[in-house]
Amino acid sequence: QVQLVESGGGLVQAGGSLRLSCAASGRTFNLDVTGWFRQAPGKEREFVAAIRWNGGRTYYADSVKGRFTISRDSAKNTVYLEMNNLKPEDTAVYYCAADPFVLDVATKNYYDYWGQGTQVTVSS
Repeated sequence: QVQLVESGGGLVQAGGSLRLSCAASGRTFNLDVTGWFRQAPGKEREFVAAIRWNGGRTYYADSVKGRFTISRDSAKNTVYLEMNNLKPEDTAVYYCAADPFVLDVATKNYYDYWGQGTQVTVSS
């Protein structure tokens, strides 16, 4: 089993920045990918970004490219999501997800482990 705990959400004005953290514990040694998804009220949960633990390849949704950066600290089993130039449409609950094998990083069904979510609110 793997436990994921997100932190770093909050309220920020448009144009501001936040950094989310996802700390993993448990059987983390064989994780393949850790990703971030978000869900706004009344909408489907959508892919934001992902990173492979082996090699560090990163993936981004088009809506966040150039504004968000995903990174990892292997020593701390932690993945970060640096969010800059935030927009009101970025408002959502942000979830961290992980799995030992992910064929398509943007498809939430490939992830078995999920965090509890952290709220990000961007005011205009």
